[in-house]
Amino acid sequence: MTRPRLLFVSPRFLFPLDEGGKIRTVGVLRAMLGGAFDITLVSPAPPNVADFKPELRSVADRFVSWTPTKPGLLDKGLGVLGSLPVSTVSDQSIAGRAVVQDQIAIRADVIVADFPHSNVLLPNKLAISSVMFTHNVEAEILERHAAVTKGWRRLVWQREARKMARFERAVLRKFSSVVAVSQKDAVALSERYGLSNVHRIDTGVDLDFYPFQEQRARADVVVFSGAMDSRSNIDGIVFLLREVWPIVAAARPAVRVRIVGRNPPAALVAEAGVAFRTWRFTGFVEDIRPNLQAGDISVIPLRVGSGTRLKAFEAMAIGLPVVSTTLGVEGLGLEPGTHYLAADRADTFAQAIIRLVDDLAERKRLAETGRALLEARYSWAVIGRQFEEICRQA
Repeated sequence: MTRPRLLFVSPRFLFPLDEGGKIRTVGVLRAMLGGAFDITLVSPAPPNVADFKPELRSVADRFVSWTPTKPGLLDKGLGVLGSLPVSTVSDQSIAGRAVVQDQIAIRADVIVADFPHSNVLLPNKLAISSVMFTHNVEAEILERHAAVTKGWRRLVWQREARKMARFERAVLRKFSSVVAVSQKDAVALSERYGLSNVHRIDTGVDLDFYPFQEQRARADVVVFSGAMDSRSNIDGIVFLLREVWPIVAAARPAVRVRIVGRNPPAALVAEAGVAFRTWRFTGFVEDIRPNLQAGDISVIPLRVGSGTRLKAFEAMAIGLPVVSTTLGVEGLGLEPGTHYLAADRADTFAQAIIRLVDDLAERKRLAETGRALLEARYSWAVIGRQFEEICRQA
């Protein structure tokens, strides 16, 4: 019997896997491929799309695309004054809307939209079953940025947060089902926007891709992984650099820091270079594993953001003990003191790092309990079945 056709619309090309949202989406699609649905992936495609044919075959039965156009500074500037959130401006595309409309017309039984931003590519009304895959509470991210910003920038963040709340409310109410990536997000979306159709999936990690390694006797490399053109990650690393690291460096000057992620701001790299010779920014890497394997302690110093952080699971899978703010592991179901060390102030964050540098037994304990939790509860196969069932119900 012919399988129902699932049309998956993404506002960005999913490869390379250089940010958490892409990793989560690809994990879900790979787990669903060959299952209950015939999957068509629709997204913009870069000029070198042919280089990613094997990856595309691993997530969908077919791939349909359009050539994106990059908005200029004027477009972004006007976006600040417009009614739509600025973050949706770059996703708008006349060609993209036409491609999506053509694929719906061919015959789609259910449409899945990746991130609320993808709504700018969809028809105003959806005549078929529909699922919105949220990875965050988008308005919450902007509200948290406003809370840690001062002066005129706070006013800009506050205005963008209000715009996003209106946009997010209207978009999510348009869909048959809404998927959240944590119980906290599911409750927040339901209560904030009056939704009764929110489903939760867990966050997964590929345990074969991230093999466990034993702790080294000496710990002298602290690692952070994440896209460094993300505003949330930039804020976290500024916090680590200016407030946390002076305390660590004074106590343990030989400990090095490795920041792994694409497009670190030049000003931030320069500031770190002047302040501490032990800091290194890698920029984009094809494979994050060698950098994680070269580390001894993983840090997640995030103060803003929403959703869940795959970087925590990747570090835990490979056997790195984690020091994180409460927000940095929000929604992952981790217990402080058991699976990671929690620290929200600069002084407590620094002391947690120093503690792990000095205590091999504590590093081993956290590494082993973290990996055991992942093996017991989190795999993409399980999460893929959760997502597939939500689509079947829709």
